[in-house]
Amino acid sequence: MPIDPTAVGAESGPTEAYWTSKDCLLYAIGVGCGTDELAFTTENTSGVDQLVLPTFACVAVASERITANKGGNAFAKMGSFNPAMLVHGEQGITLHTPLPTEAEISVSGKITGIYDKGSGAVITSDSVAVDRKTGDPLFTSRSSVFIRGEGGFGGDRGPSAAKFDDSRKPDEVVTYQTRPDQALTYRLSGDRNPLHSDPAFAKMGGFDRPILHGLCSFGFTGRALLHAVCGSDPSRFLSMDARFSKPVLPGDELTISIWIDGNTANFRTERAPGETVIDNGVLTFK
Repeated sequence: MPIDPTAVGAESGPTEAYWTSKDCLLYAIGVGCGTDELAFTTENTSGVDQLVLPTFACVAVASERITANKGGNAFAKMGSFNPAMLVHGEQGITLHTPLPTEAEISVSGKITGIYDKGSGAVITSDSVAVDRKTGDPLFTSRSSVFIRGEGGFGGDRGPSAAKFDDSRKPDEVVTYQTRPDQALTYRLSGDRNPLHSDPAFAKMGGFDRPILHGLCSFGFTGRALLHAVCGSDPSRFLSMDARFSKPVLPGDELTISIWIDGNTANFRTERAPGETVIDNGVLTFK
């Protein structure tokens, strides 16, 4: 059956999962951290306490770290579609507290919107993670996916993304170089989609070679915001939302431009001048 717009409100979970110090370290290396960010890449450096990148929340519920899924998958309730036609459209996270270096969590999800874009359907969902031991909320994750060919069912087009004024010079500009093998490291944090590792599979998807995970580019961007705006202090990093606009290739240079206004920062990530890969970015911070 096609996409069912009445599936809005469908819930899933609670899914139980965990992460360890090693998972956090591996993720940090996967999004480009190195020897100048030892708080995020080591757990035994003298005088340095291990910290966790805020964007680790995006991969905290990796399939290999799930211990129980009691409520099934909400996406299974919205009809059938070709998964090869699905692309990640937007991502957001809210941190209710700095992420610990290890945790056991319970995650509940909900489909919050199904929108008709004509050429495809947009599905939005939220997930809330709580600490299983204390019951305290850790983070909320927001996601939007675009499924090509599933539009035209007569539904609401949904909200338009708010634009920000980028006519003035950005307050901060950070440039990172990704490695040609970046996707091979990042995929070990949970996303084993062969689009990011198998040249033959990537060609079937219309790409000359494997592309970088969108959430890897999101992680690079989050690092820039953490260091340039939050003084490298995860406790000051409250939320981050952005839209994926173009794919990134491993080895690309990423430039993050940041406009600060009070406790909010707008940002944009480019893989080359004028070629935006992440836009409509909004960070809130202390």
